[in-house]
Amino acid sequence: MDQPPGSPDQPAVGNGLPSCYRHPGRETGIRCTRCERPICTDCMVSASVGFQCPDCVRTGSGTGHAPAASRPRTLAGGTIAADPRLIIKILLAINVAVFIAGRAADQLVRDLDLIGLAYNPVDNEIVGVADGQWYRLVTAMFLHQEVWHIGFNMLGLWWLGAPLEAALGRARFLALYVLSGLAGSALTYLIADANQPSLGASGAIFGLLGATVVLMRRMNYDMKPVLVLLALNLLFTFTMSNIAWEAHVGGLVAGTAIAVGMVHAPRERRALVQYGTCGLVLLVTVGLVLARTAALT
Repeated sequence: MDQPPGSPDQPAVGNGLPSCYRHPGRETGIRCTRCERPICTDCMVSASVGFQCPDCVRTGSGTGHAPAASRPRTLAGGTIAADPRLIIKILLAINVAVFIAGRAADQLVRDLDLIGLAYNPVDNEIVGVADGQWYRLVTAMFLHQEVWHIGFNMLGLWWLGAPLEAALGRARFLALYVLSGLAGSALTYLIADANQPSLGASGAIFGLLGATVVLMRRMNYDMKPVLVLLALNLLFTFTMSNIAWEAHVGGLVAGTAIAVGMVHAPRERRALVQYGTCGLVLLVTVGLVLARTAALT
């Protein structure tokens, strides 16, 4: 009687031993410890106990975990992706699209930039984060008014983001970018004048810069180039006019802290440490916003 390939028992051959389910005609006394199909010496894969067949190893069933658990992982435990710049490209597209829209309609910039609390004479209304417009903390991260401004920030995103997205994985990289930008917005909201508008992705970019320092230290790379880059950016931050240094410092501190938690988390408690670090940064960020809102209202 015929049997379908992969059934536990295969027709006996020769001296009565079953045949390998992948190589009919090859007798074998070895069975997969997971599915119990007979396998020859060419097909058997060593396991913690006995041997497994190629199908169980490929699907991950031989490990007792889902197939995704057997995929290669990044330094921080993320899944290795075919396109290590996908999130970067999406962020670039969003920033450029918002920039073009803002150039076409100035009202969009006034509606989405970061401002604590102010009177808007154009619309005859009170605006700002303290007035309940918390979305400005996020939308300001994607706003730029000058070509040089968005140009420098997007170059920084492309150059700094590539190794970080590859090392952290997509979800962790996105968390790093967004939380760094939020922390920069929160510190600006806390310290800057309530009626001083602010915009730009610089807080998030400085977060990537801080994370790059941590990553290069973790991988024992030469630190001089990135430290020089960091020093130059801080010099420009505190010497050039019309720069929201609060966003730069806030993003830098948050990005550094998040990166430390991500790349130095012990393997056995990786998820707990990484989620905990991101949660702590978010908690501090929200705390700063609440404190400033209470002071302004």
